[in-house]
Amino acid sequence: MPYAHITGWGTSVPEPVLTNDDIAKMVDTNDEWIRGRTGIRERHIAREDQSTATLAVEASLKALELANLAPTELDLIIVSSSSPEYIFPATACLVQDQIGATKAGAFDLLAACSGFIYATNMAAQSIRSGSIKNALVIGSETLSRFVDWKDRGTCILFGDGAGAFVLQASDKPGGVLSAVMHSDGSGADTLTLLGGGARHPATETTVLEGKHFIQMDGKAVFRFATRVMGSATREALELAGMTTDDVDLIIPHQANYRIIETAAKYLKMPMEKFVVNVDRYGNTSTASIPIAAVEAFEKGTLKSGNKVVFVGFGAGLTWGALVAEWTGPIPTKKHVYTIQYRLFARLRSFFRRALRFIEGIFSRREL
Repeated sequence: MPYAHITGWGTSVPEPVLTNDDIAKMVDTNDEWIRGRTGIRERHIAREDQSTATLAVEASLKALELANLAPTELDLIIVSSSSPEYIFPATACLVQDQIGATKAGAFDLLAACSGFIYATNMAAQSIRSGSIKNALVIGSETLSRFVDWKDRGTCILFGDGAGAFVLQASDKPGGVLSAVMHSDGSGADTLTLLGGGARHPATETTVLEGKHFIQMDGKAVFRFATRVMGSATREALELAGMTTDDVDLIIPHQANYRIIETAAKYLKMPMEKFVVNVDRYGNTSTASIPIAAVEAFEKGTLKSGNKVVFVGFGAGLTWGALVAEWTGPIPTKKHVYTIQYRLFARLRSFFRRALRFIEGIFSRREL
């Protein structure tokens, strides 16, 4: 049975930064109040010409180049997002087209902030089953588009960004070692975005009632998160035949510093073993774990051979954890230049659209 290794990684974070002082000009709050309750100092906000798909594409191309894997070699693309480009088509299909992954199946996965763990586990299991060899998993968000900037309880929390992992089959032991995924729909109303779906399709009334903005019971979410972060970590470690003593790093969902701190106390582990960057990015939902992982690697905190736990929680309610041995790119003589594939993808997309247009003309004549 093959192993599923994480062989490439990349991020895309918008340049514009929104500080706590900036938010204090919009709502009744201040930097000290926000930092004291969340640990957040600033967050990145997507420009008008950026979206969940554009950020996902940029992160994906960086991950593929690092893995030395051509987009045409991908078998599967999963985009986890709570702010997809559209309800349908899937954001993953847009990514597939724009990077030139000509043979990849593609779909979106919605498990809120736990989505990247869910998606990575699903890709890993597909590889371990032998059904595919190469997968691209992306967490991408532009949640700033769904924030009520008059609600100080939520507007202080969320930021935009994307992160991507390439997973590949290998006979060498390592890679994804175990994972757990859980849900509890009885808590669905604690964190919601009600408008735009089948229950509350967009109308003048839903807009006026604010149903297209994120709504959250902050205290309930905090209690839930502090309860499940540590327990999910222990459960995933037990499945991998490991204990906290075997762990080099824990990379948690970056929602709130106090939640991470509470998880560390529950696990009786020092904060030095937790990767934390929530102060500079805020809550980027499904993108937070890969962004934190890539940053830890670039700083030298995360190294090849490290045993690492990814753990998160989110709306649904959902939560989960994944244990992996961080290995890195599979050695190869080739070097992939993703810019070439990006150009090829644009040309391919243009010609396929033109072909469908021509087919449409002939089909009308036949009718």
